[in-house]
Amino acid sequence: MTLYLDNAATTPVRPEVLEAMASYLTRFFGNPSSHHEVGEAAASALDDARARVARVLGMRAGDVVFTSGGTESNNAAIKGLVLGSGKRHLVTTAIEHESVLASADYLARLHAVDLTHVPVDAAGVLDPQTLAAVLRDDTALVSIGYANNETGTIQDAAALAAVAHERGVPLHLDAVQAAGWLPLAGLGADAITVAGHKIGAPKGTGILAVRGRLPFEPLLHGGGQERGRRSGTPDVAGAVAIARALELADAERVDEAARVSALRDAFIARVLALVPGARLTGHPTRRLPGTASFVFPGTNGETVLLELERRGIVSSSGSACAAGSDEASHVLLALGVAPDDARTAVRFTLPHGLTASLDPVADAVAEAVSAVGSRG
Repeated sequence: MTLYLDNAATTPVRPEVLEAMASYLTRFFGNPSSHHEVGEAAASALDDARARVARVLGMRAGDVVFTSGGTESNNAAIKGLVLGSGKRHLVTTAIEHESVLASADYLARLHAVDLTHVPVDAAGVLDPQTLAAVLRDDTALVSIGYANNETGTIQDAAALAAVAHERGVPLHLDAVQAAGWLPLAGLGADAITVAGHKIGAPKGTGILAVRGRLPFEPLLHGGGQERGRRSGTPDVAGAVAIARALELADAERVDEAARVSALRDAFIARVLALVPGARLTGHPTRRLPGTASFVFPGTNGETVLLELERRGIVSSSGSACAAGSDEASHVLLALGVAPDDARTAVRFTLPHGLTASLDPVADAVAEAVSAVGSRG
């Protein structure tokens, strides 16, 4: 039996979510823009889903835009808020998800936006005062990941928002990995990104919540749906699904985080004790409850993964969006990890609902690393 420990890449759809969305794929199939009974039933479900998402995020229903996932939401937030502002300075870090970095690069290349990558420390933490030092009068946006998708390091989102707001700069928070583990309301963020498939909703569902007062240039133009911020016929079933998944994840968050954190810590300690030279990446304590990420110098990360899969354990070498690349992780390089060591990275991301000890997994990791080393 395979043990799936790559939940940062994607998660299975929850039964409760399937049940909630099913009737909007069949019985209530109408276009929510249509002014008849069938369309109005769909519009009512869409409005309800929007309100439920807004409650979890601590924002207004009118701020919530349903998207196709985290990549679209990050692209829309960064391009939309910068181009809508009329300002031409964008601040982010070098450890962000590729969708953030590529959007920032696009603005720099094609729209003459001045881009600043503010440095983080060796654990991947951005100090609020370091952020304050790079903000300018023409800064349009700060875009930061709430929790890193490779190392799990958590940022002090509220403190970063406070620093940005002191200079009148909005903060976009990429919460794709944080949703379901960390609080999303009350952080002071002006825009928040969530991806459905990380929290038990189908792939192809996402959320971008943007404060309505902020000027915003949409990526998609057409019929003016989603209050003009994303044209196109809305995916009502998808909106219902992600709203239900987000509610469930948020309701379970505190208990899940406490239990899984304890199992994660025991797993990390055992791996470090059993595997000579193994190093934890990211912050030792300010990390997502479900993330344990290591480098195993002297090995090859992909080879270790193959050995683990032979033992029935599925994990990853980092971001699923960079799978198959021979390049060292840009996140680990930004933390000062040597390129050769960065190529030995292995990430274990644990599921909600985990109750069993991970000691057998740690033992398998030691065996896999030893097997790879013995062939070297």
